[in-house]
Amino acid sequence: MKNKKGVGFWALILVAMVLVVFLIIGQTLSVIDYDLALSLGLQESEEEIGKVGIAFAKGFAFGDTIFYIPFLVLGILGLLKGKKWGTFLMLVALGITIYWPIVHLYAIYIDTEAITLNQEKYISFPIVLGLITIYGLWGIYYLYKNSRD
Repeated sequence: MKNKKGVGFWALILVAMVLVVFLIIGQTLSVIDYDLALSLGLQESEEEIGKVGIAFAKGFAFGDTIFYIPFLVLGILGLLKGKKWGTFLMLVALGITIYWPIVHLYAIYIDTEAITLNQEKYISFPIVLGLITIYGLWGIYYLYKNSRD
């Protein structure tokens, strides 16, 4: 990263920090106690996504906990210190940031008989997941345009 830390840099960092908090609360908690995460409204029920959906939700939660969260945290720290490895790890995390919302949006709308969310989720998910995808795309573009060669 260039030494200049303007509004774009801080937007990238702050949104990443918010994502880390949400991932720890929603995903890591799901690894520890899925039923607790479900009772807090942070995961979907078996009635909504089925047994296979629960297995995939737990799988995503585990993967997020052991890879995505560390990549985001280390990416944030590396960018704050101006290290090249920070840019690399943040790019990796941003790739995941683009990937998972697209997978979930596709799954939600490809088979509406297998996944039956409540109506509020069909409205809120595309908005939230779309914004997360846009953040990931923008973040990759931002890092590309502002990285050192």
